[in-house]
Amino acid sequence: MVSAQNWNEVTEGQVFTLTEPMDSQRLVIWAAASGDFYQIHYDDDFAKGNNLPDIIVHGALKGMLVGRLLDEICGDTGKITNFGVSYRGMDPARQDLTVHATVTKKYEENGEHLLDLEVGVKQEDGSTETTPGTATISIPA
Repeated sequence: MVSAQNWNEVTEGQVFTLTEPMDSQRLVIWAAASGDFYQIHYDDDFAKGNNLPDIIVHGALKGMLVGRLLDEICGDTGKITNFGVSYRGMDPARQDLTVHATVTKKYEENGEHLLDLEVGVKQEDGSTETTPGTATISIPA
């Protein structure tokens, strides 16, 4: 878990991460919560029958995990002012995903203390970025 940050203590280049397990139960729970019941996310035979190596993680679940990391950085008094991700690759289930945010710019604007970040999701070995994006957050000084 990442704790809420104070703008005065954050530096450009600082990296925040979460490691999230992606077992089949989590995908079934997400399917129920989101209404996305496409079988590639929970049915092994169906996924493999569609030339996938395993069931795959929902794209929207990966986006939500990025939002969760940003929310944890912001804490109760900060806010996410903008964020978005692109779905560029599939993540097989049954492995951990690393959710990350790197501070690319620290600045003040209109009385707010802002951070621009590069965000995303990488597979367990860290070599494949499947869900890149950007975000801007406002946190207290």
